[in-house]
Amino acid sequence: MTDHLQALGWTARFEELFEPYRSEGLTPARVGMEHTHIYRVLTGQDEWLARVAGRLRHQASSRADFPTVGDWVAVEPPASSGDARIKAVLPRTSRFSRRAAGDPTEEQIVAANIDTVFLVGGLDHDFNPRRLERYLVVAWESGATPVIVLNKADLVDDPQIPVDEVRALAPGVDVHAVSTRQPESLAPLQAYLTTGRTGALLGMSGVGKSSIANRLVGHELLRTNEVRESDSRGRHTSSNRQLVQLPGGGLLIDTPGMRELQLWEAGGLTDTFADVASLAEQCRFRDCRHGQEPGCAVTGAVAAGEFPESRLDSFRKLAAEREHAERQQDERALLERKRQGRIGAKAIRQVTRIKDRT
Repeated sequence: MTDHLQALGWTARFEELFEPYRSEGLTPARVGMEHTHIYRVLTGQDEWLARVAGRLRHQASSRADFPTVGDWVAVEPPASSGDARIKAVLPRTSRFSRRAAGDPTEEQIVAANIDTVFLVGGLDHDFNPRRLERYLVVAWESGATPVIVLNKADLVDDPQIPVDEVRALAPGVDVHAVSTRQPESLAPLQAYLTTGRTGALLGMSGVGKSSIANRLVGHELLRTNEVRESDSRGRHTSSNRQLVQLPGGGLLIDTPGMRELQLWEAGGLTDTFADVASLAEQCRFRDCRHGQEPGCAVTGAVAAGEFPESRLDSFRKLAAEREHAERQQDERALLERKRQGRIGAKAIRQVTRIKDRT
């Protein structure tokens, strides 16, 4: 492996996965930015504009099969003029996904091959621990390690109070209170971003993701906007996901602020609500939904004042959303199988007619 690729996050695993493409004369590259139908890819030595090759486009069965920021891809270098061609996407080590806006059965991958997911919340009027629980579910599902960053710590008298509150709902997850007006407070985040390690900043618009990225980069790389005083909400300052290299050797993906984060998969529900899962082991029924079932240890703990009802309500809401999403995806998969079956049957009939004529 070469040093310039390792600086971009290249590992022995990717080296092995890329071996079949090397004999085809293709070059490994990492997707640094995604525009509409065009990508900026990084080889460590060059930076190219690239488009998806026709064969890959034809073979893609869904949006998730196309490259996204953070992906490692096999690229045909550009000719003297023109763009490079992305021939294949290497299997991802992690991916942060959500349900695509406007399509309840389509997955949108926000970023790929992330080591650390920084879940950013703002300690202003829009601070919402329940929203952080939702982000945690998706973060644990991604395969990356979640870290919670509470920005705008300078706006509260005692940042330790919300830090303790968040630690209670996210046991085992690192929580840091920071302020972009106090750059030294961001130093703990550098520890997650050593050479070749990739972090991603995720959160609502207006929480200060781009400001954090600018401080970590060391200059104003990404444009920022002020937030509204009335509700602390901001505009979508970052309109594209972007992978940037940091002075200390790490890599960082900034993402557009999300108005909503709808679950695609929710396998991380158990990790996020480990306290609920622990209590559930004492429930009378193994498939207890922690509602009206007799012998439910979770609702019993709530009734006894030993467990917060708001925490259980949040779990129920996300569990119901997960089940609804799974049903929709199952229905789509069934329709797709039927469609493929009709296509296959039509092809067989056509072949049969041809044979009959001959």
